[in-house]
Amino acid sequence: MNNIFLNYLLKNFLKTCLLFMLVFYCFGLILNLFEEIEFFKNIEVSIFTPLMLTSIFIPSMVIKYSPFIIFLSSMWFMLKIRNNKDLLTFKVFGYSNFKIFLILAITSFVLGWIILIVANPITSSMSKFYEKTKSNYSRDIDHLVTFNKNGLWIKENLDFGQRIISAEKPDGFFLNNVTIFHLDNKSNLLDKIVSAKANIFNNEWDLEKVSVFKYEDGVLSEEKFDNFKINSIYNHNKINSLFKNFDTMSFLDLIVNYKQLLKKGYNETFLNQNLHTMLALPFFLFMMTALAAMLTLNTLKKSDNTKFIIVGLVVSVLIFYFKDLSIALGQTERIPLILAVWAPVIALSLFIFIGVLQINEK
Repeated sequence: MNNIFLNYLLKNFLKTCLLFMLVFYCFGLILNLFEEIEFFKNIEVSIFTPLMLTSIFIPSMVIKYSPFIIFLSSMWFMLKIRNNKDLLTFKVFGYSNFKIFLILAITSFVLGWIILIVANPITSSMSKFYEKTKSNYSRDIDHLVTFNKNGLWIKENLDFGQRIISAEKPDGFFLNNVTIFHLDNKSNLLDKIVSAKANIFNNEWDLEKVSVFKYEDGVLSEEKFDNFKINSIYNHNKINSLFKNFDTMSFLDLIVNYKQLLKKGYNETFLNQNLHTMLALPFFLFMMTALAAMLTLNTLKKSDNTKFIIVGLVVSVLIFYFKDLSIALGQTERIPLILAVWAPVIALSLFIFIGVLQINEK
């Protein structure tokens, strides 16, 4: 008999989670399709291209928002078994609120690891294909930013020609040992700028200890400045964002190729943030299921699902913004970054510990 009840719980809970993921996928498909169509509106491609790109982009979003999808699907499932009296039947046969919560929460925990080990490598490959395909159609394709063992290289197209920048890897908001070449449309050197340090926080770069070399009538001249400014299409956030796409990096890549990624120029702080964000996912799913149990299993009375779903959406938004705030504090070094990643899980666990004890008494 216990196996029958256990199979019923697991089968219907997983079916509800899958249904909610499918609904989220379809909803995301519709919204993102408009964005892709807008991107391709001046490019001659078939409707299949934006549709295909949207279909391979959304799975990574499903994983990203899986804690909130699991939370809402858990609430829906628990309200369902409560309203149709299945919860009462479970209690008659010895299933306490705590036991039901534990079964569902552990299922969510295991599901989190399945997502990381099985689904995440697939979605990261899809995201890489998405980024590569989009870049082929991008208007900025003539621009280039790359890291290699020699540091950072940037190529920009300007009205009068090109700008090529080389520097050491970014150190916070600064580039060290910066060299800038300006070339005309025939690739003739116009000037060379050498700077000890450049602040790239915004698009107006502030260079320090600058030497500007110019060729005029075949004569090389040099001017020195304590400060010098140039305008670029790139800034600190834009450069970092090109190398900080979580979706294109799988959990297994991080575990197996961590040292190789560091050698390629990836920032260690970014890699640690990504790794711990993924490691926290199963625990996050566990806690979100626990939170759903705390909100729904506190009574046997039949209730309006709409009210609870609205409450669930509000709670999801609050947790989402708390998670973003925590990461922002970590990225600005107000708190350790690893603590910032785990803070939502820790905060939820402290809150839920008391709540689960209360529902077990009912």
